Amino acid sequence: MCGIVGAVSTRNIVPILVQGLQRLEYRGYDSCGVAVYAGGLKRARSTDRVATLIEQLKEEHLEGTTGIAHTRWATHGAPAVRNAHPHFSHGPGKDAADKAGRIALVHNGIIENYIELRKSLQAKGYEFASQTDTEVIAHLVDSLYEGDLFDAVKAAVSQLQGAYAIAVFCKDEPHRVIGARAGSPLILGVGKEGGENFLASDAMALAGVTDQILYLEEGDVIDVQLGKYWIVDKAHKSVKREVKTVQAHSGVAELGPYRHYMQKEIFEQPRAVADTLEGVQGIVPELFGDGALRVFTEINSVLILACGTSYYSGCTAKYWLESIAKIPTQVEIASEYRYRDTVPDPSTLVVTISQSGETADTLAALRHAQGLGMTKTLTICNVSTSAMVRECKLAYVTRAGVEIGVASTKAFTTQLAGLFLLTLVLAQVKGRLSEEQEAQHIKAMRHLPAALQAVLALEPQVISWSEDFANKENALFLGRGLHYPIALEGALKLKEITYIHAEAYAAGELKHGPLALVTSEMPVVTVAPN
Repeated sequence: MCGIVGAVSTRNIVPILVQGLQRLEYRGYDSCGVAVYAGGLKRARSTDRVATLIEQLKEEHLEGTTGIAHTRWATHGAPAVRNAHPHFSHGPGKDAADKAGRIALVHNGIIENYIELRKSLQAKGYEFASQTDTEVIAHLVDSLYEGDLFDAVKAAVSQLQGAYAIAVFCKDEPHRVIGARAGSPLILGVGKEGGENFLASDAMALAGVTDQILYLEEGDVIDVQLGKYWIVDKAHKSVKREVKTVQAHSGVAELGPYRHYMQKEIFEQPRAVADTLEGVQGIVPELFGDGALRVFTEINSVLILACGTSYYSGCTAKYWLESIAKIPTQVEIASEYRYRDTVPDPSTLVVTISQSGETADTLAALRHAQGLGMTKTLTICNVSTSAMVRECKLAYVTRAGVEIGVASTKAFTTQLAGLFLLTLVLAQVKGRLSEEQEAQHIKAMRHLPAALQAVLALEPQVISWSEDFANKENALFLGRGLHYPIALEGALKLKEITYIHAEAYAAGELKHGPLALVTSEMPVVTVAPN
């Protein structure tokens, strides 16, 4: 996911914008940029690090009281300065590029109908300087602008298909930033001084600037000005959203004695699991929210929706739910679920799993399931203020803390802890868990942090083993039953982190094809703890 920061203030906001980008660097990016109002629209863009962009801003003496900033992962268009955000619209006409820019815009997400919109705008005389879908939105807003940017953005987003969070401002209304979201997060930060206000894709971007955060809902459009803001929902009705105090501490990003964030987060797993299970004295439905007992009593099956690592945690939970709770369970890749015909059952508990609670494919799958009448919903999530927590009836918030490493580690293990707890609660509600079994499972869960610590103590041995992998081009992971999803997760991690090709198979399937590729040069990892 890319990063957005925007601000309206009476002071120079460039330091705040770039500081916000730096706080979001952990998400990864291939380009970055800033645009401000300084007697007109001015911008600086780079395909280097944010630190390089900061030097560029200093050299160009770029300052302003209104502005937007962005970090980008390339989707439409290669990593290049011309494709980096913010994008400008100079209006229609072949000489438009020679005019001063009128609209500046940044965007997270993917616009699915951008080709049709692009052709329509080209027919109106708009020239495109980039390959991106984002520039389409900038020109679309410009084409609809008649003196009120809020109205132009509302009209523009009604034509967009896909997922987006945008922040946009106009040289003709220099103390105003408009934001809109659908399928991608966007928040308002209410400033502490001078009536300043901020937009961002993540509260982390505003750490140290403000802790007063308002989370925009799906379809909201917000008009941000000095000392005031107002919001309309997807029906264009004026709405109020609650401002919450959110402690997004910047200090969580400090590495301490670790070489990199992933190592830090691997070693944080015992604490993260302990925090996730803190206060769990017994197996009670109320752990998942008010009304959980009624919902759990009414359900007859479970549908898990997730992506990537979260999908593998869901696959693991399927074994627990069926063997312990005796509840039929289906696990779906969220990005696939809404694109095929299914047989909806209102008595199904729909469980979404996501570290951020904002995963676009998982949110879309959740809403699709709700649209089919499956309204008994629960999320296992690491962010209490996320869209999934707000949109699901029930939630279990893990306490992994901020996960900065791109490859998930502690989020995965805390998801498993939450899912195992869900299994035990459902088993109890359905009368399939004796008091003795409950006591045994609680004892085992309490031992988890110590067990994780014992595994981490094997680091010197693991480093030694890794030398056998370092120069290999392929690897194979095997697991049976409950351990097959763990093998899948292991293969995913090796691919993500080392770029070594890795595949995972159910152990019994090795003889049905994959064995043909095994050589003395291929490492084979078997997950077989028993």
